[in-house]
Amino acid sequence: MSEAAKLRRATYHLYTFTISKLISTFGSSVYTFGISLYVLALTGSAASFAINLICSILPRTLLAPFAGYAADNYSKKAIVIIAQFASALSVAGLLFYSIVAGLSLPAIYTATVLISVSSMFASVTFSSSIANLIDSDRIQKAMGFNQSAIAIATIGGPVVGGILFGFVSMNVFLIIQVTAYLLAVALEATMDFKLFTNRIADTAGETKKSMVAGMKEGFSYLKSNRVVMVIVTVAVGVNFFFSALMIGLPFIVVQELEIQATHFGFIEAMIAAGMLASSIYFSVRKEVKFPLQFAKRGILGMSVLLAGMGLPLVIEFTYAAAVVYYLLLMLIFGITNVFVNTPIGVMMQKDVEEEYRGRVFGILESMAMAMMPLGYLLYGLLYDVMPAEYVVIGSSICLIVLTSYLMRPSILKQAHPELDKSAFPVAAKLQE
Repeated sequence: MSEAAKLRRATYHLYTFTISKLISTFGSSVYTFGISLYVLALTGSAASFAINLICSILPRTLLAPFAGYAADNYSKKAIVIIAQFASALSVAGLLFYSIVAGLSLPAIYTATVLISVSSMFASVTFSSSIANLIDSDRIQKAMGFNQSAIAIATIGGPVVGGILFGFVSMNVFLIIQVTAYLLAVALEATMDFKLFTNRIADTAGETKKSMVAGMKEGFSYLKSNRVVMVIVTVAVGVNFFFSALMIGLPFIVVQELEIQATHFGFIEAMIAAGMLASSIYFSVRKEVKFPLQFAKRGILGMSVLLAGMGLPLVIEFTYAAAVVYYLLLMLIFGITNVFVNTPIGVMMQKDVEEEYRGRVFGILESMAMAMMPLGYLLYGLLYDVMPAEYVVIGSSICLIVLTSYLMRPSILKQAHPELDKSAFPVAAKLQE
């Protein structure tokens, strides 16, 4: 295939991938919102809701490395299509059970586990395929489009779900989700997952390593690549310490400051609005020159915002001032979130060798997801025994120290050898 034809095909992938992501994520967002309200309405128990959340997180944590191994050793296109179709079948099975016997908690939990596993295989495989689908010069644009699709779905899904919940049965939510998955499968079936592959030995007769050997090889590669290992470690730390925000935001805003639930809904929505705005920005700007340095500044900025959550507990705000303050704080947080994720995502697509990319993304997802339940548990306890402002300020300081150490200048120079010349152009000129 000629280069011009490849670029045309990559352009098709860019928009098809975005539309597919938007449809599947939007459907999932509507379904998640509806099923969450249904579980709470059915049981009136926060514990039942938490169990459903665990059923979603735990399988992803345990099985993500296996999804990465599969992505590296088998057809990425086949995995994505089979996984998406399996998700559709899982929801369709829940729909059939609902029609025959009515929804029950065991059926919902079972469907949640199955959907979590299948969607995780699709997610990890897609994440490791972007550099195969899109030409190198437009990977940042693709990442920006991807984040935009997620942000739109995050904003629109609960809105549509909230409107529908009062007027239609739960079966309509399930039909929406099945339809979304099937539309995504139809779009993904038209994509060429080997368009920009660099792998030479990819034949049907190639002898594949055993799963255990392949997994060990993935971990060995990760440990041998210092920069990628730093990225994974920082991601784990960020996920852990920002559990303080996920647990603390509703606790501080609703419980401590007694802000109305309606206003709190707008505060939460501002995170997605900020993500959307910055995603659009990254889809049109030129590629970040020093992504690791860029991401470090973003994480340090997010750390300051985390500490800022406690400010209205220290300084007295009027009700209106507190609402406006948190609206702006969460908007900026959403913006900085993408300022971290997008450059790092682009860097990993380009720097991680293709034959290991699936396993690296699988390990990253597994380790990052593992920190969420632990963080939720720890911070749930901390907010009960300590003043909330101490918790967020302490977490902010810990994250700043961790980031400053892991992403110290020697690591940045290893990731970006040209950084010194860029930072000190006159000295570099004299040396030449």
